[in-house]
Amino acid sequence: MGSSPPEDDVHLPQALRPTRRRPPSRAFRHALPRPSRARGLSAIAAVLALLAAVLTFGETASAAEVLLSRGKPATTSSTESSSYGAAKAVDGKSDTRWASKEGSGAQWLSVDLGSDVPISRVRLSWEDAYAKAYRIEVSPDGASWTKVYSTSAGDGGTDDVGSLATHGRHVRVYATSRGTDYGYSLWEFEVFGGTSGPDTTAPSAPTSPKVTGTTPTGVSLGWTASTDNVGVTGYDILRDGVAVGTSVGTTYTDTGLTTGVSYSYTIRAKDAAGNLSAPSAAVIGTPQAGSSSFTVVAAGDISDPGCTASQECGAQQTARRVEAINPDEVITLGDNQYDTGSLSDYRKYYDTTWGRFKAKTRPSPGNHEADDSTPEAGYKAYFGDRATPDGTTWYSWNRGGWHFIALDTEQSMSSTSAQIKWLKADLANNTQGCVAAYWHRPLYSSGPQADKVSQTAWQVLYDAHADLILNGHDHLYERYSPQNAKAKADPAGVRELLVGTGGADPYDFESPQPNSEKRVTGSPAVLKLTLTDGTYSGQLVRYDGTQLDSFGPVTCH
Repeated sequence: MGSSPPEDDVHLPQALRPTRRRPPSRAFRHALPRPSRARGLSAIAAVLALLAAVLTFGETASAAEVLLSRGKPATTSSTESSSYGAAKAVDGKSDTRWASKEGSGAQWLSVDLGSDVPISRVRLSWEDAYAKAYRIEVSPDGASWTKVYSTSAGDGGTDDVGSLATHGRHVRVYATSRGTDYGYSLWEFEVFGGTSGPDTTAPSAPTSPKVTGTTPTGVSLGWTASTDNVGVTGYDILRDGVAVGTSVGTTYTDTGLTTGVSYSYTIRAKDAAGNLSAPSAAVIGTPQAGSSSFTVVAAGDISDPGCTASQECGAQQTARRVEAINPDEVITLGDNQYDTGSLSDYRKYYDTTWGRFKAKTRPSPGNHEADDSTPEAGYKAYFGDRATPDGTTWYSWNRGGWHFIALDTEQSMSSTSAQIKWLKADLANNTQGCVAAYWHRPLYSSGPQADKVSQTAWQVLYDAHADLILNGHDHLYERYSPQNAKAKADPAGVRELLVGTGGADPYDFESPQPNSEKRVTGSPAVLKLTLTDGTYSGQLVRYDGTQLDSFGPVTCH
């Protein structure tokens, strides 16, 4: 693996390539007319003119491309040693190289171009340890990748992959099959981009501006990022129409304000060429002291038939714990009353236990409510306007700096359903800084009853930077780390809390799922959430007051 870097091939047009022929016989040469000196010079001049035209064309074509990768940050899946790091492949030197671990399988080398830019060509200068099969991929964020070229017939040397006509901020070569017994090694990894004149395209306007917090003299803002054909470089923040600050991210805190005075904020995006987007929608911020914290208790799968306040059963045990906590709000996560959720059973059982919190309960239904002779009839009749405050079993409400969303997994949650259309509109109009959603069937569970019915809702909430999702259905407790809707760990993702421990008989866990942080089963318990304008913390509290889990405080997105 110590050979010299290969030299670039020089390719001439067919008309200028030397052609090898057998020399004519001596007699034949004497029979040919001898060219004059003038004719010889004319022929030479014509060849030189043609060569100059070819070279000029080549210069013109290449002048439209710029080497984008030289000296940019590079990362890799592995290195043979510190002498062969990723940066060696983008330093422009012919005697340094990146090398992966020897004998390694699939490996990659990636370069960050700094912003989303047009990409026209990639040149790979392989050392002896080349890839027989590899692909070239681009990405806007270094996380999601799109393949723009692949081959399974690599033979080393220099691969010049042109006519890519793509764009991205990150570019990587992903090698999947070795051409030697070693790993993979590149002298240079070069990315070229086309230029097409000045950038005159403005970014899109920022969306979903919201107030994420206040102090007596300040307002904190957040918004959804803009997009641009090349790349957004920052944002201007306008207070009452006047620019008061800038931000490179999607948050900003305006300070030095007057308590109790309302200010109108808009945000506009800008790119490196100075193009400005249209302003976002306006959001009103009023400096004031942060509201005091409040508590919410949540659980699902609560009342079994026959379980009343006169018995030492699960629903009565958890009801006593809720009573001891004395929360400001109570959330139910479905299957509040088994087995059919009929009005008569609600009155006989649920009402004698958790019914004592009915005035401050924000319920959601489950599959057992849907098992009623008229689906959800008993649920709606028992909770009245608290079950359908907006006329449907999905609704939202605010408290402090939080926006809460109740959904119904027993009704359609397809991308074209009325419920999902409502959810998108509700989130677009939300101005609270923290978002929590709750429903019955969990998308993820290490128990037996995960259900994909809420996949679309999950994606919508993830896109809106929601903070918490609360579910029931599996009779156990599980806390997940933040993740996206495809179960990939993501610090900017949503945290799921599965709390099916309200009183029904417990379930066992089956196989732990990715991102599962804490799992508890076997005992009735409730989740106590302590919420401020910008944070949340939680404890799983068993019916006897024992704390089974604790987390936070966690700052909202």
